[in-house]
Amino acid sequence: MIEFAANGGTAKGYLAKPASGSGPGVIVVQEWWGLNDQIKGVADKLAQEGFVALAPDMYHGDMATEPGEAGKLMMALNVEQAEKDLRGAAQALKANGASGQKLGAIGFCMGGQLALYAGTLSPDVGAVVDLYGIHPAVKPDYSKLQGPVLLIAGDQDPMAGPEPLGGIERDIKAAGKSAELKVYPGAGHAFLNEQRADAYNAEAASDAWSRTVNHLKSNLK
Repeated sequence: MIEFAANGGTAKGYLAKPASGSGPGVIVVQEWWGLNDQIKGVADKLAQEGFVALAPDMYHGDMATEPGEAGKLMMALNVEQAEKDLRGAAQALKANGASGQKLGAIGFCMGGQLALYAGTLSPDVGAVVDLYGIHPAVKPDYSKLQGPVLLIAGDQDPMAGPEPLGGIERDIKAAGKSAELKVYPGAGHAFLNEQRADAYNAEAASDAWSRTVNHLKSNLK
């Protein structure tokens, strides 16, 4: 865990580095549960792929284990503070070994929408992966995207499936930016979360992870 500056305040996050100590930087944004071990594990996996990954604690210490509790935390998210935290995370990556001109941003569930938001807030973010992202209060200005977006959804997802993410894809393209939607048959919400036995889809998750890593590597050279 590290502490970093966030527009006059401070925030914390989980930092994972590759063995070399440096590499392309990636912001990793949590699901609605909070900065838990599963999201830290995603940062670790990215570090194994050669990235410097930082998962900011968007809830500033709070965490949920029950859906009702998680929903309350998600809806109580201060979007203005989230903006400061995401901008600060981008700067913190550059100060902690992130190489190259551009950073990546990926997120899951609530974090997918926030990763899109990060891509519109910081000119440093040159690639975004939104994995079944949704948050009704977060409304990115897609005309400010600085790089291509990969959208990932399961066709059995009632919250962030092909229809809402397809709408995001159309809106991004209408803003003159690049977006691609990949839909996985038989996969539901949170299908990459290996700690959710009720949601995890190993085959779809493996392919989606490969696409995520390839999207970041090809756009953050």
